[in-house]
Amino acid sequence: MKEIKTKDAVGHVLCHDITQIVKDKVKGVAFKKGHVVKEEDINTLLSLGKDHLYVWEKREGMLHENEAAIILRDICKNEYMEESDVKEGKIELFSSINGLLKINIDKLREVNSLGEMMIATRHENFPVKKGDKLAGTRIIPLIIEEEKMKKAQELCSDGPILSIKPFVHKKVGIVTTGNEVFYGRIEDTFGPVIMEKVKEFDVDVLGQTIVNDNPENITNAILEFISNGADMVLCTGGMSVDPDDKTPKAIKDTGADIVSYGAPVLPGAMMLVSYYKGNIPIIGLPGCVMYAKRTVFDLILPRVMADEKITKDDLSKLGLGGLCLNCDVCHYPNCGFGK
Repeated sequence: MKEIKTKDAVGHVLCHDITQIVKDKVKGVAFKKGHVVKEEDINTLLSLGKDHLYVWEKREGMLHENEAAIILRDICKNEYMEESDVKEGKIELFSSINGLLKINIDKLREVNSLGEMMIATRHENFPVKKGDKLAGTRIIPLIIEEEKMKKAQELCSDGPILSIKPFVHKKVGIVTTGNEVFYGRIEDTFGPVIMEKVKEFDVDVLGQTIVNDNPENITNAILEFISNGADMVLCTGGMSVDPDDKTPKAIKDTGADIVSYGAPVLPGAMMLVSYYKGNIPIIGLPGCVMYAKRTVFDLILPRVMADEKITKDDLSKLGLGGLCLNCDVCHYPNCGFGK
């Protein structure tokens, strides 16, 4: 650092806080360490008795923390995002819509590995609402090498680290199977649970069809919803390996491509994911969705509602963090389930 005359300080970076004291009115920091002196600051600084200042010597190839923070913001920020003001090398990003947060984890790791800069995010593949905080970024030192920031830019040259997929309006049909429900031996309690879950998103529920365990009837009920404009069909009941459970066969008989029958998640291991004609999801939901607070369905539904096609690899990755601890008080999504 060096001492310079205040009138010559425009564009320089303060090395210390400057306090302002006005009797019975103000006592606090007028200019913080790291502030870049502007032309309009000069008279205020002189009025505070500061004819000289200690500033960082601006050197070629070095960036002030706030200048570098703008670069860090740009390699993170994408469509549907808003930002905070830059302050002490820190910028936060917020969602401007309801949608599904996606993160390029490899890029995130590479940038954080460069040192002297950091990006902290919430977990990906979870829904966010308008106004939710997505990430915080910060430059660690007061000044940083410009070359290091260029390296971060190069790592993200093909697009920002963060993105948000908007949720899409869908028409949903529910097919409930089981002789015990169809013949009135027990009351259906599965349908109301599913309706509550899907109504967290932008959906029209076309209705619920209750059929017996005849696989042909189940298949016909699914296809009828699709012919009536359903963008997604959810099947409840009949998903175990018991001889009377015919729903997986019925889904296959629609002609749908089966992505997976089974997922490495508890509760929810017996879920089936398939697609009819490539783009209409038909999902078989295991019985646990009816009574467990959170299941594999809660992990998959937001992605389906963002029109993200679920692959077998996507399901395989759910095994890490796929164990719900069934806490007495459920705090999902503020817990480890699905993360």
